[in-house]
Amino acid sequence: MKDTKTSISALLIVYNEITHISEVIDNIDFADEIIVIDSYSTDGTLEKLKNFSNVKTIQRPFKNFADQRNFAINQAQCEWILFIDADERITTELKDEIRDTVNSDTPIAGFMFKRKMYFNNKVINYSGFQTDTTYRLFKNGSVKYQEDKIVHEMPIINGKSDILKHTMLHYSISSSDDYKEKMVTYAKLKALELFNKGKKASALHFIFRPIYKFITNYIVRLGFLDGIEGFQLSYLGAYGVYYRYLELRRLTNISPK
Repeated sequence: MKDTKTSISALLIVYNEITHISEVIDNIDFADEIIVIDSYSTDGTLEKLKNFSNVKTIQRPFKNFADQRNFAINQAQCEWILFIDADERITTELKDEIRDTVNSDTPIAGFMFKRKMYFNNKVINYSGFQTDTTYRLFKNGSVKYQEDKIVHEMPIINGKSDILKHTMLHYSISSSDDYKEKMVTYAKLKALELFNKGKKASALHFIFRPIYKFITNYIVRLGFLDGIEGFQLSYLGAYGVYYRYLELRRLTNISPK
């Protein structure tokens, strides 16, 4: 391991990522340690990981994203933490910028990365993704994820934050069916989050929230300029909102009175 002043722990949370796992591990081979938290994959992901001698794999049941990320953080031994999802890739330019940053004695505790979205290998320039950023690089000991925000999790950073110049590639969506499945998964987690806060679904939620979501992404955020992919993303984003409140209503109905 390098001097701890400049060392990086790369952390991944995965479940059934056999399509991406080998490529993402190769992509982060500049890290001083790589730790994968696997939620008992069934598609051969674990077997793929066994081929990498530089990877520490821990199997752990999935509760929610915030809980899993906080567990991963507690495993990291290096001074810097780099989170990456299996479907993300760090470009050469971003990799160099990360190295320069962690070696610069920066006072910044957390850094966001800009992301370029791909849908079925096509770049998505609009549809709400043109300002896509996410926290990915932290000083160890300066971050914890907010426990009650279990989807689209938010880090609590003890210190200042900034955004890096170069962009990460995000191969998040391989097909409409794939994106619909993601929307349903996120909707269920978001519904649970709302339910835990005592929220209930009303008729207005089923009508106006999905319509608002579609109009925002397809019209206001120029999704129509992304062609058929822009329509599909906007429609499925709205479907995810509808499903969120459907699930919230189900949770409310089965809850003990």
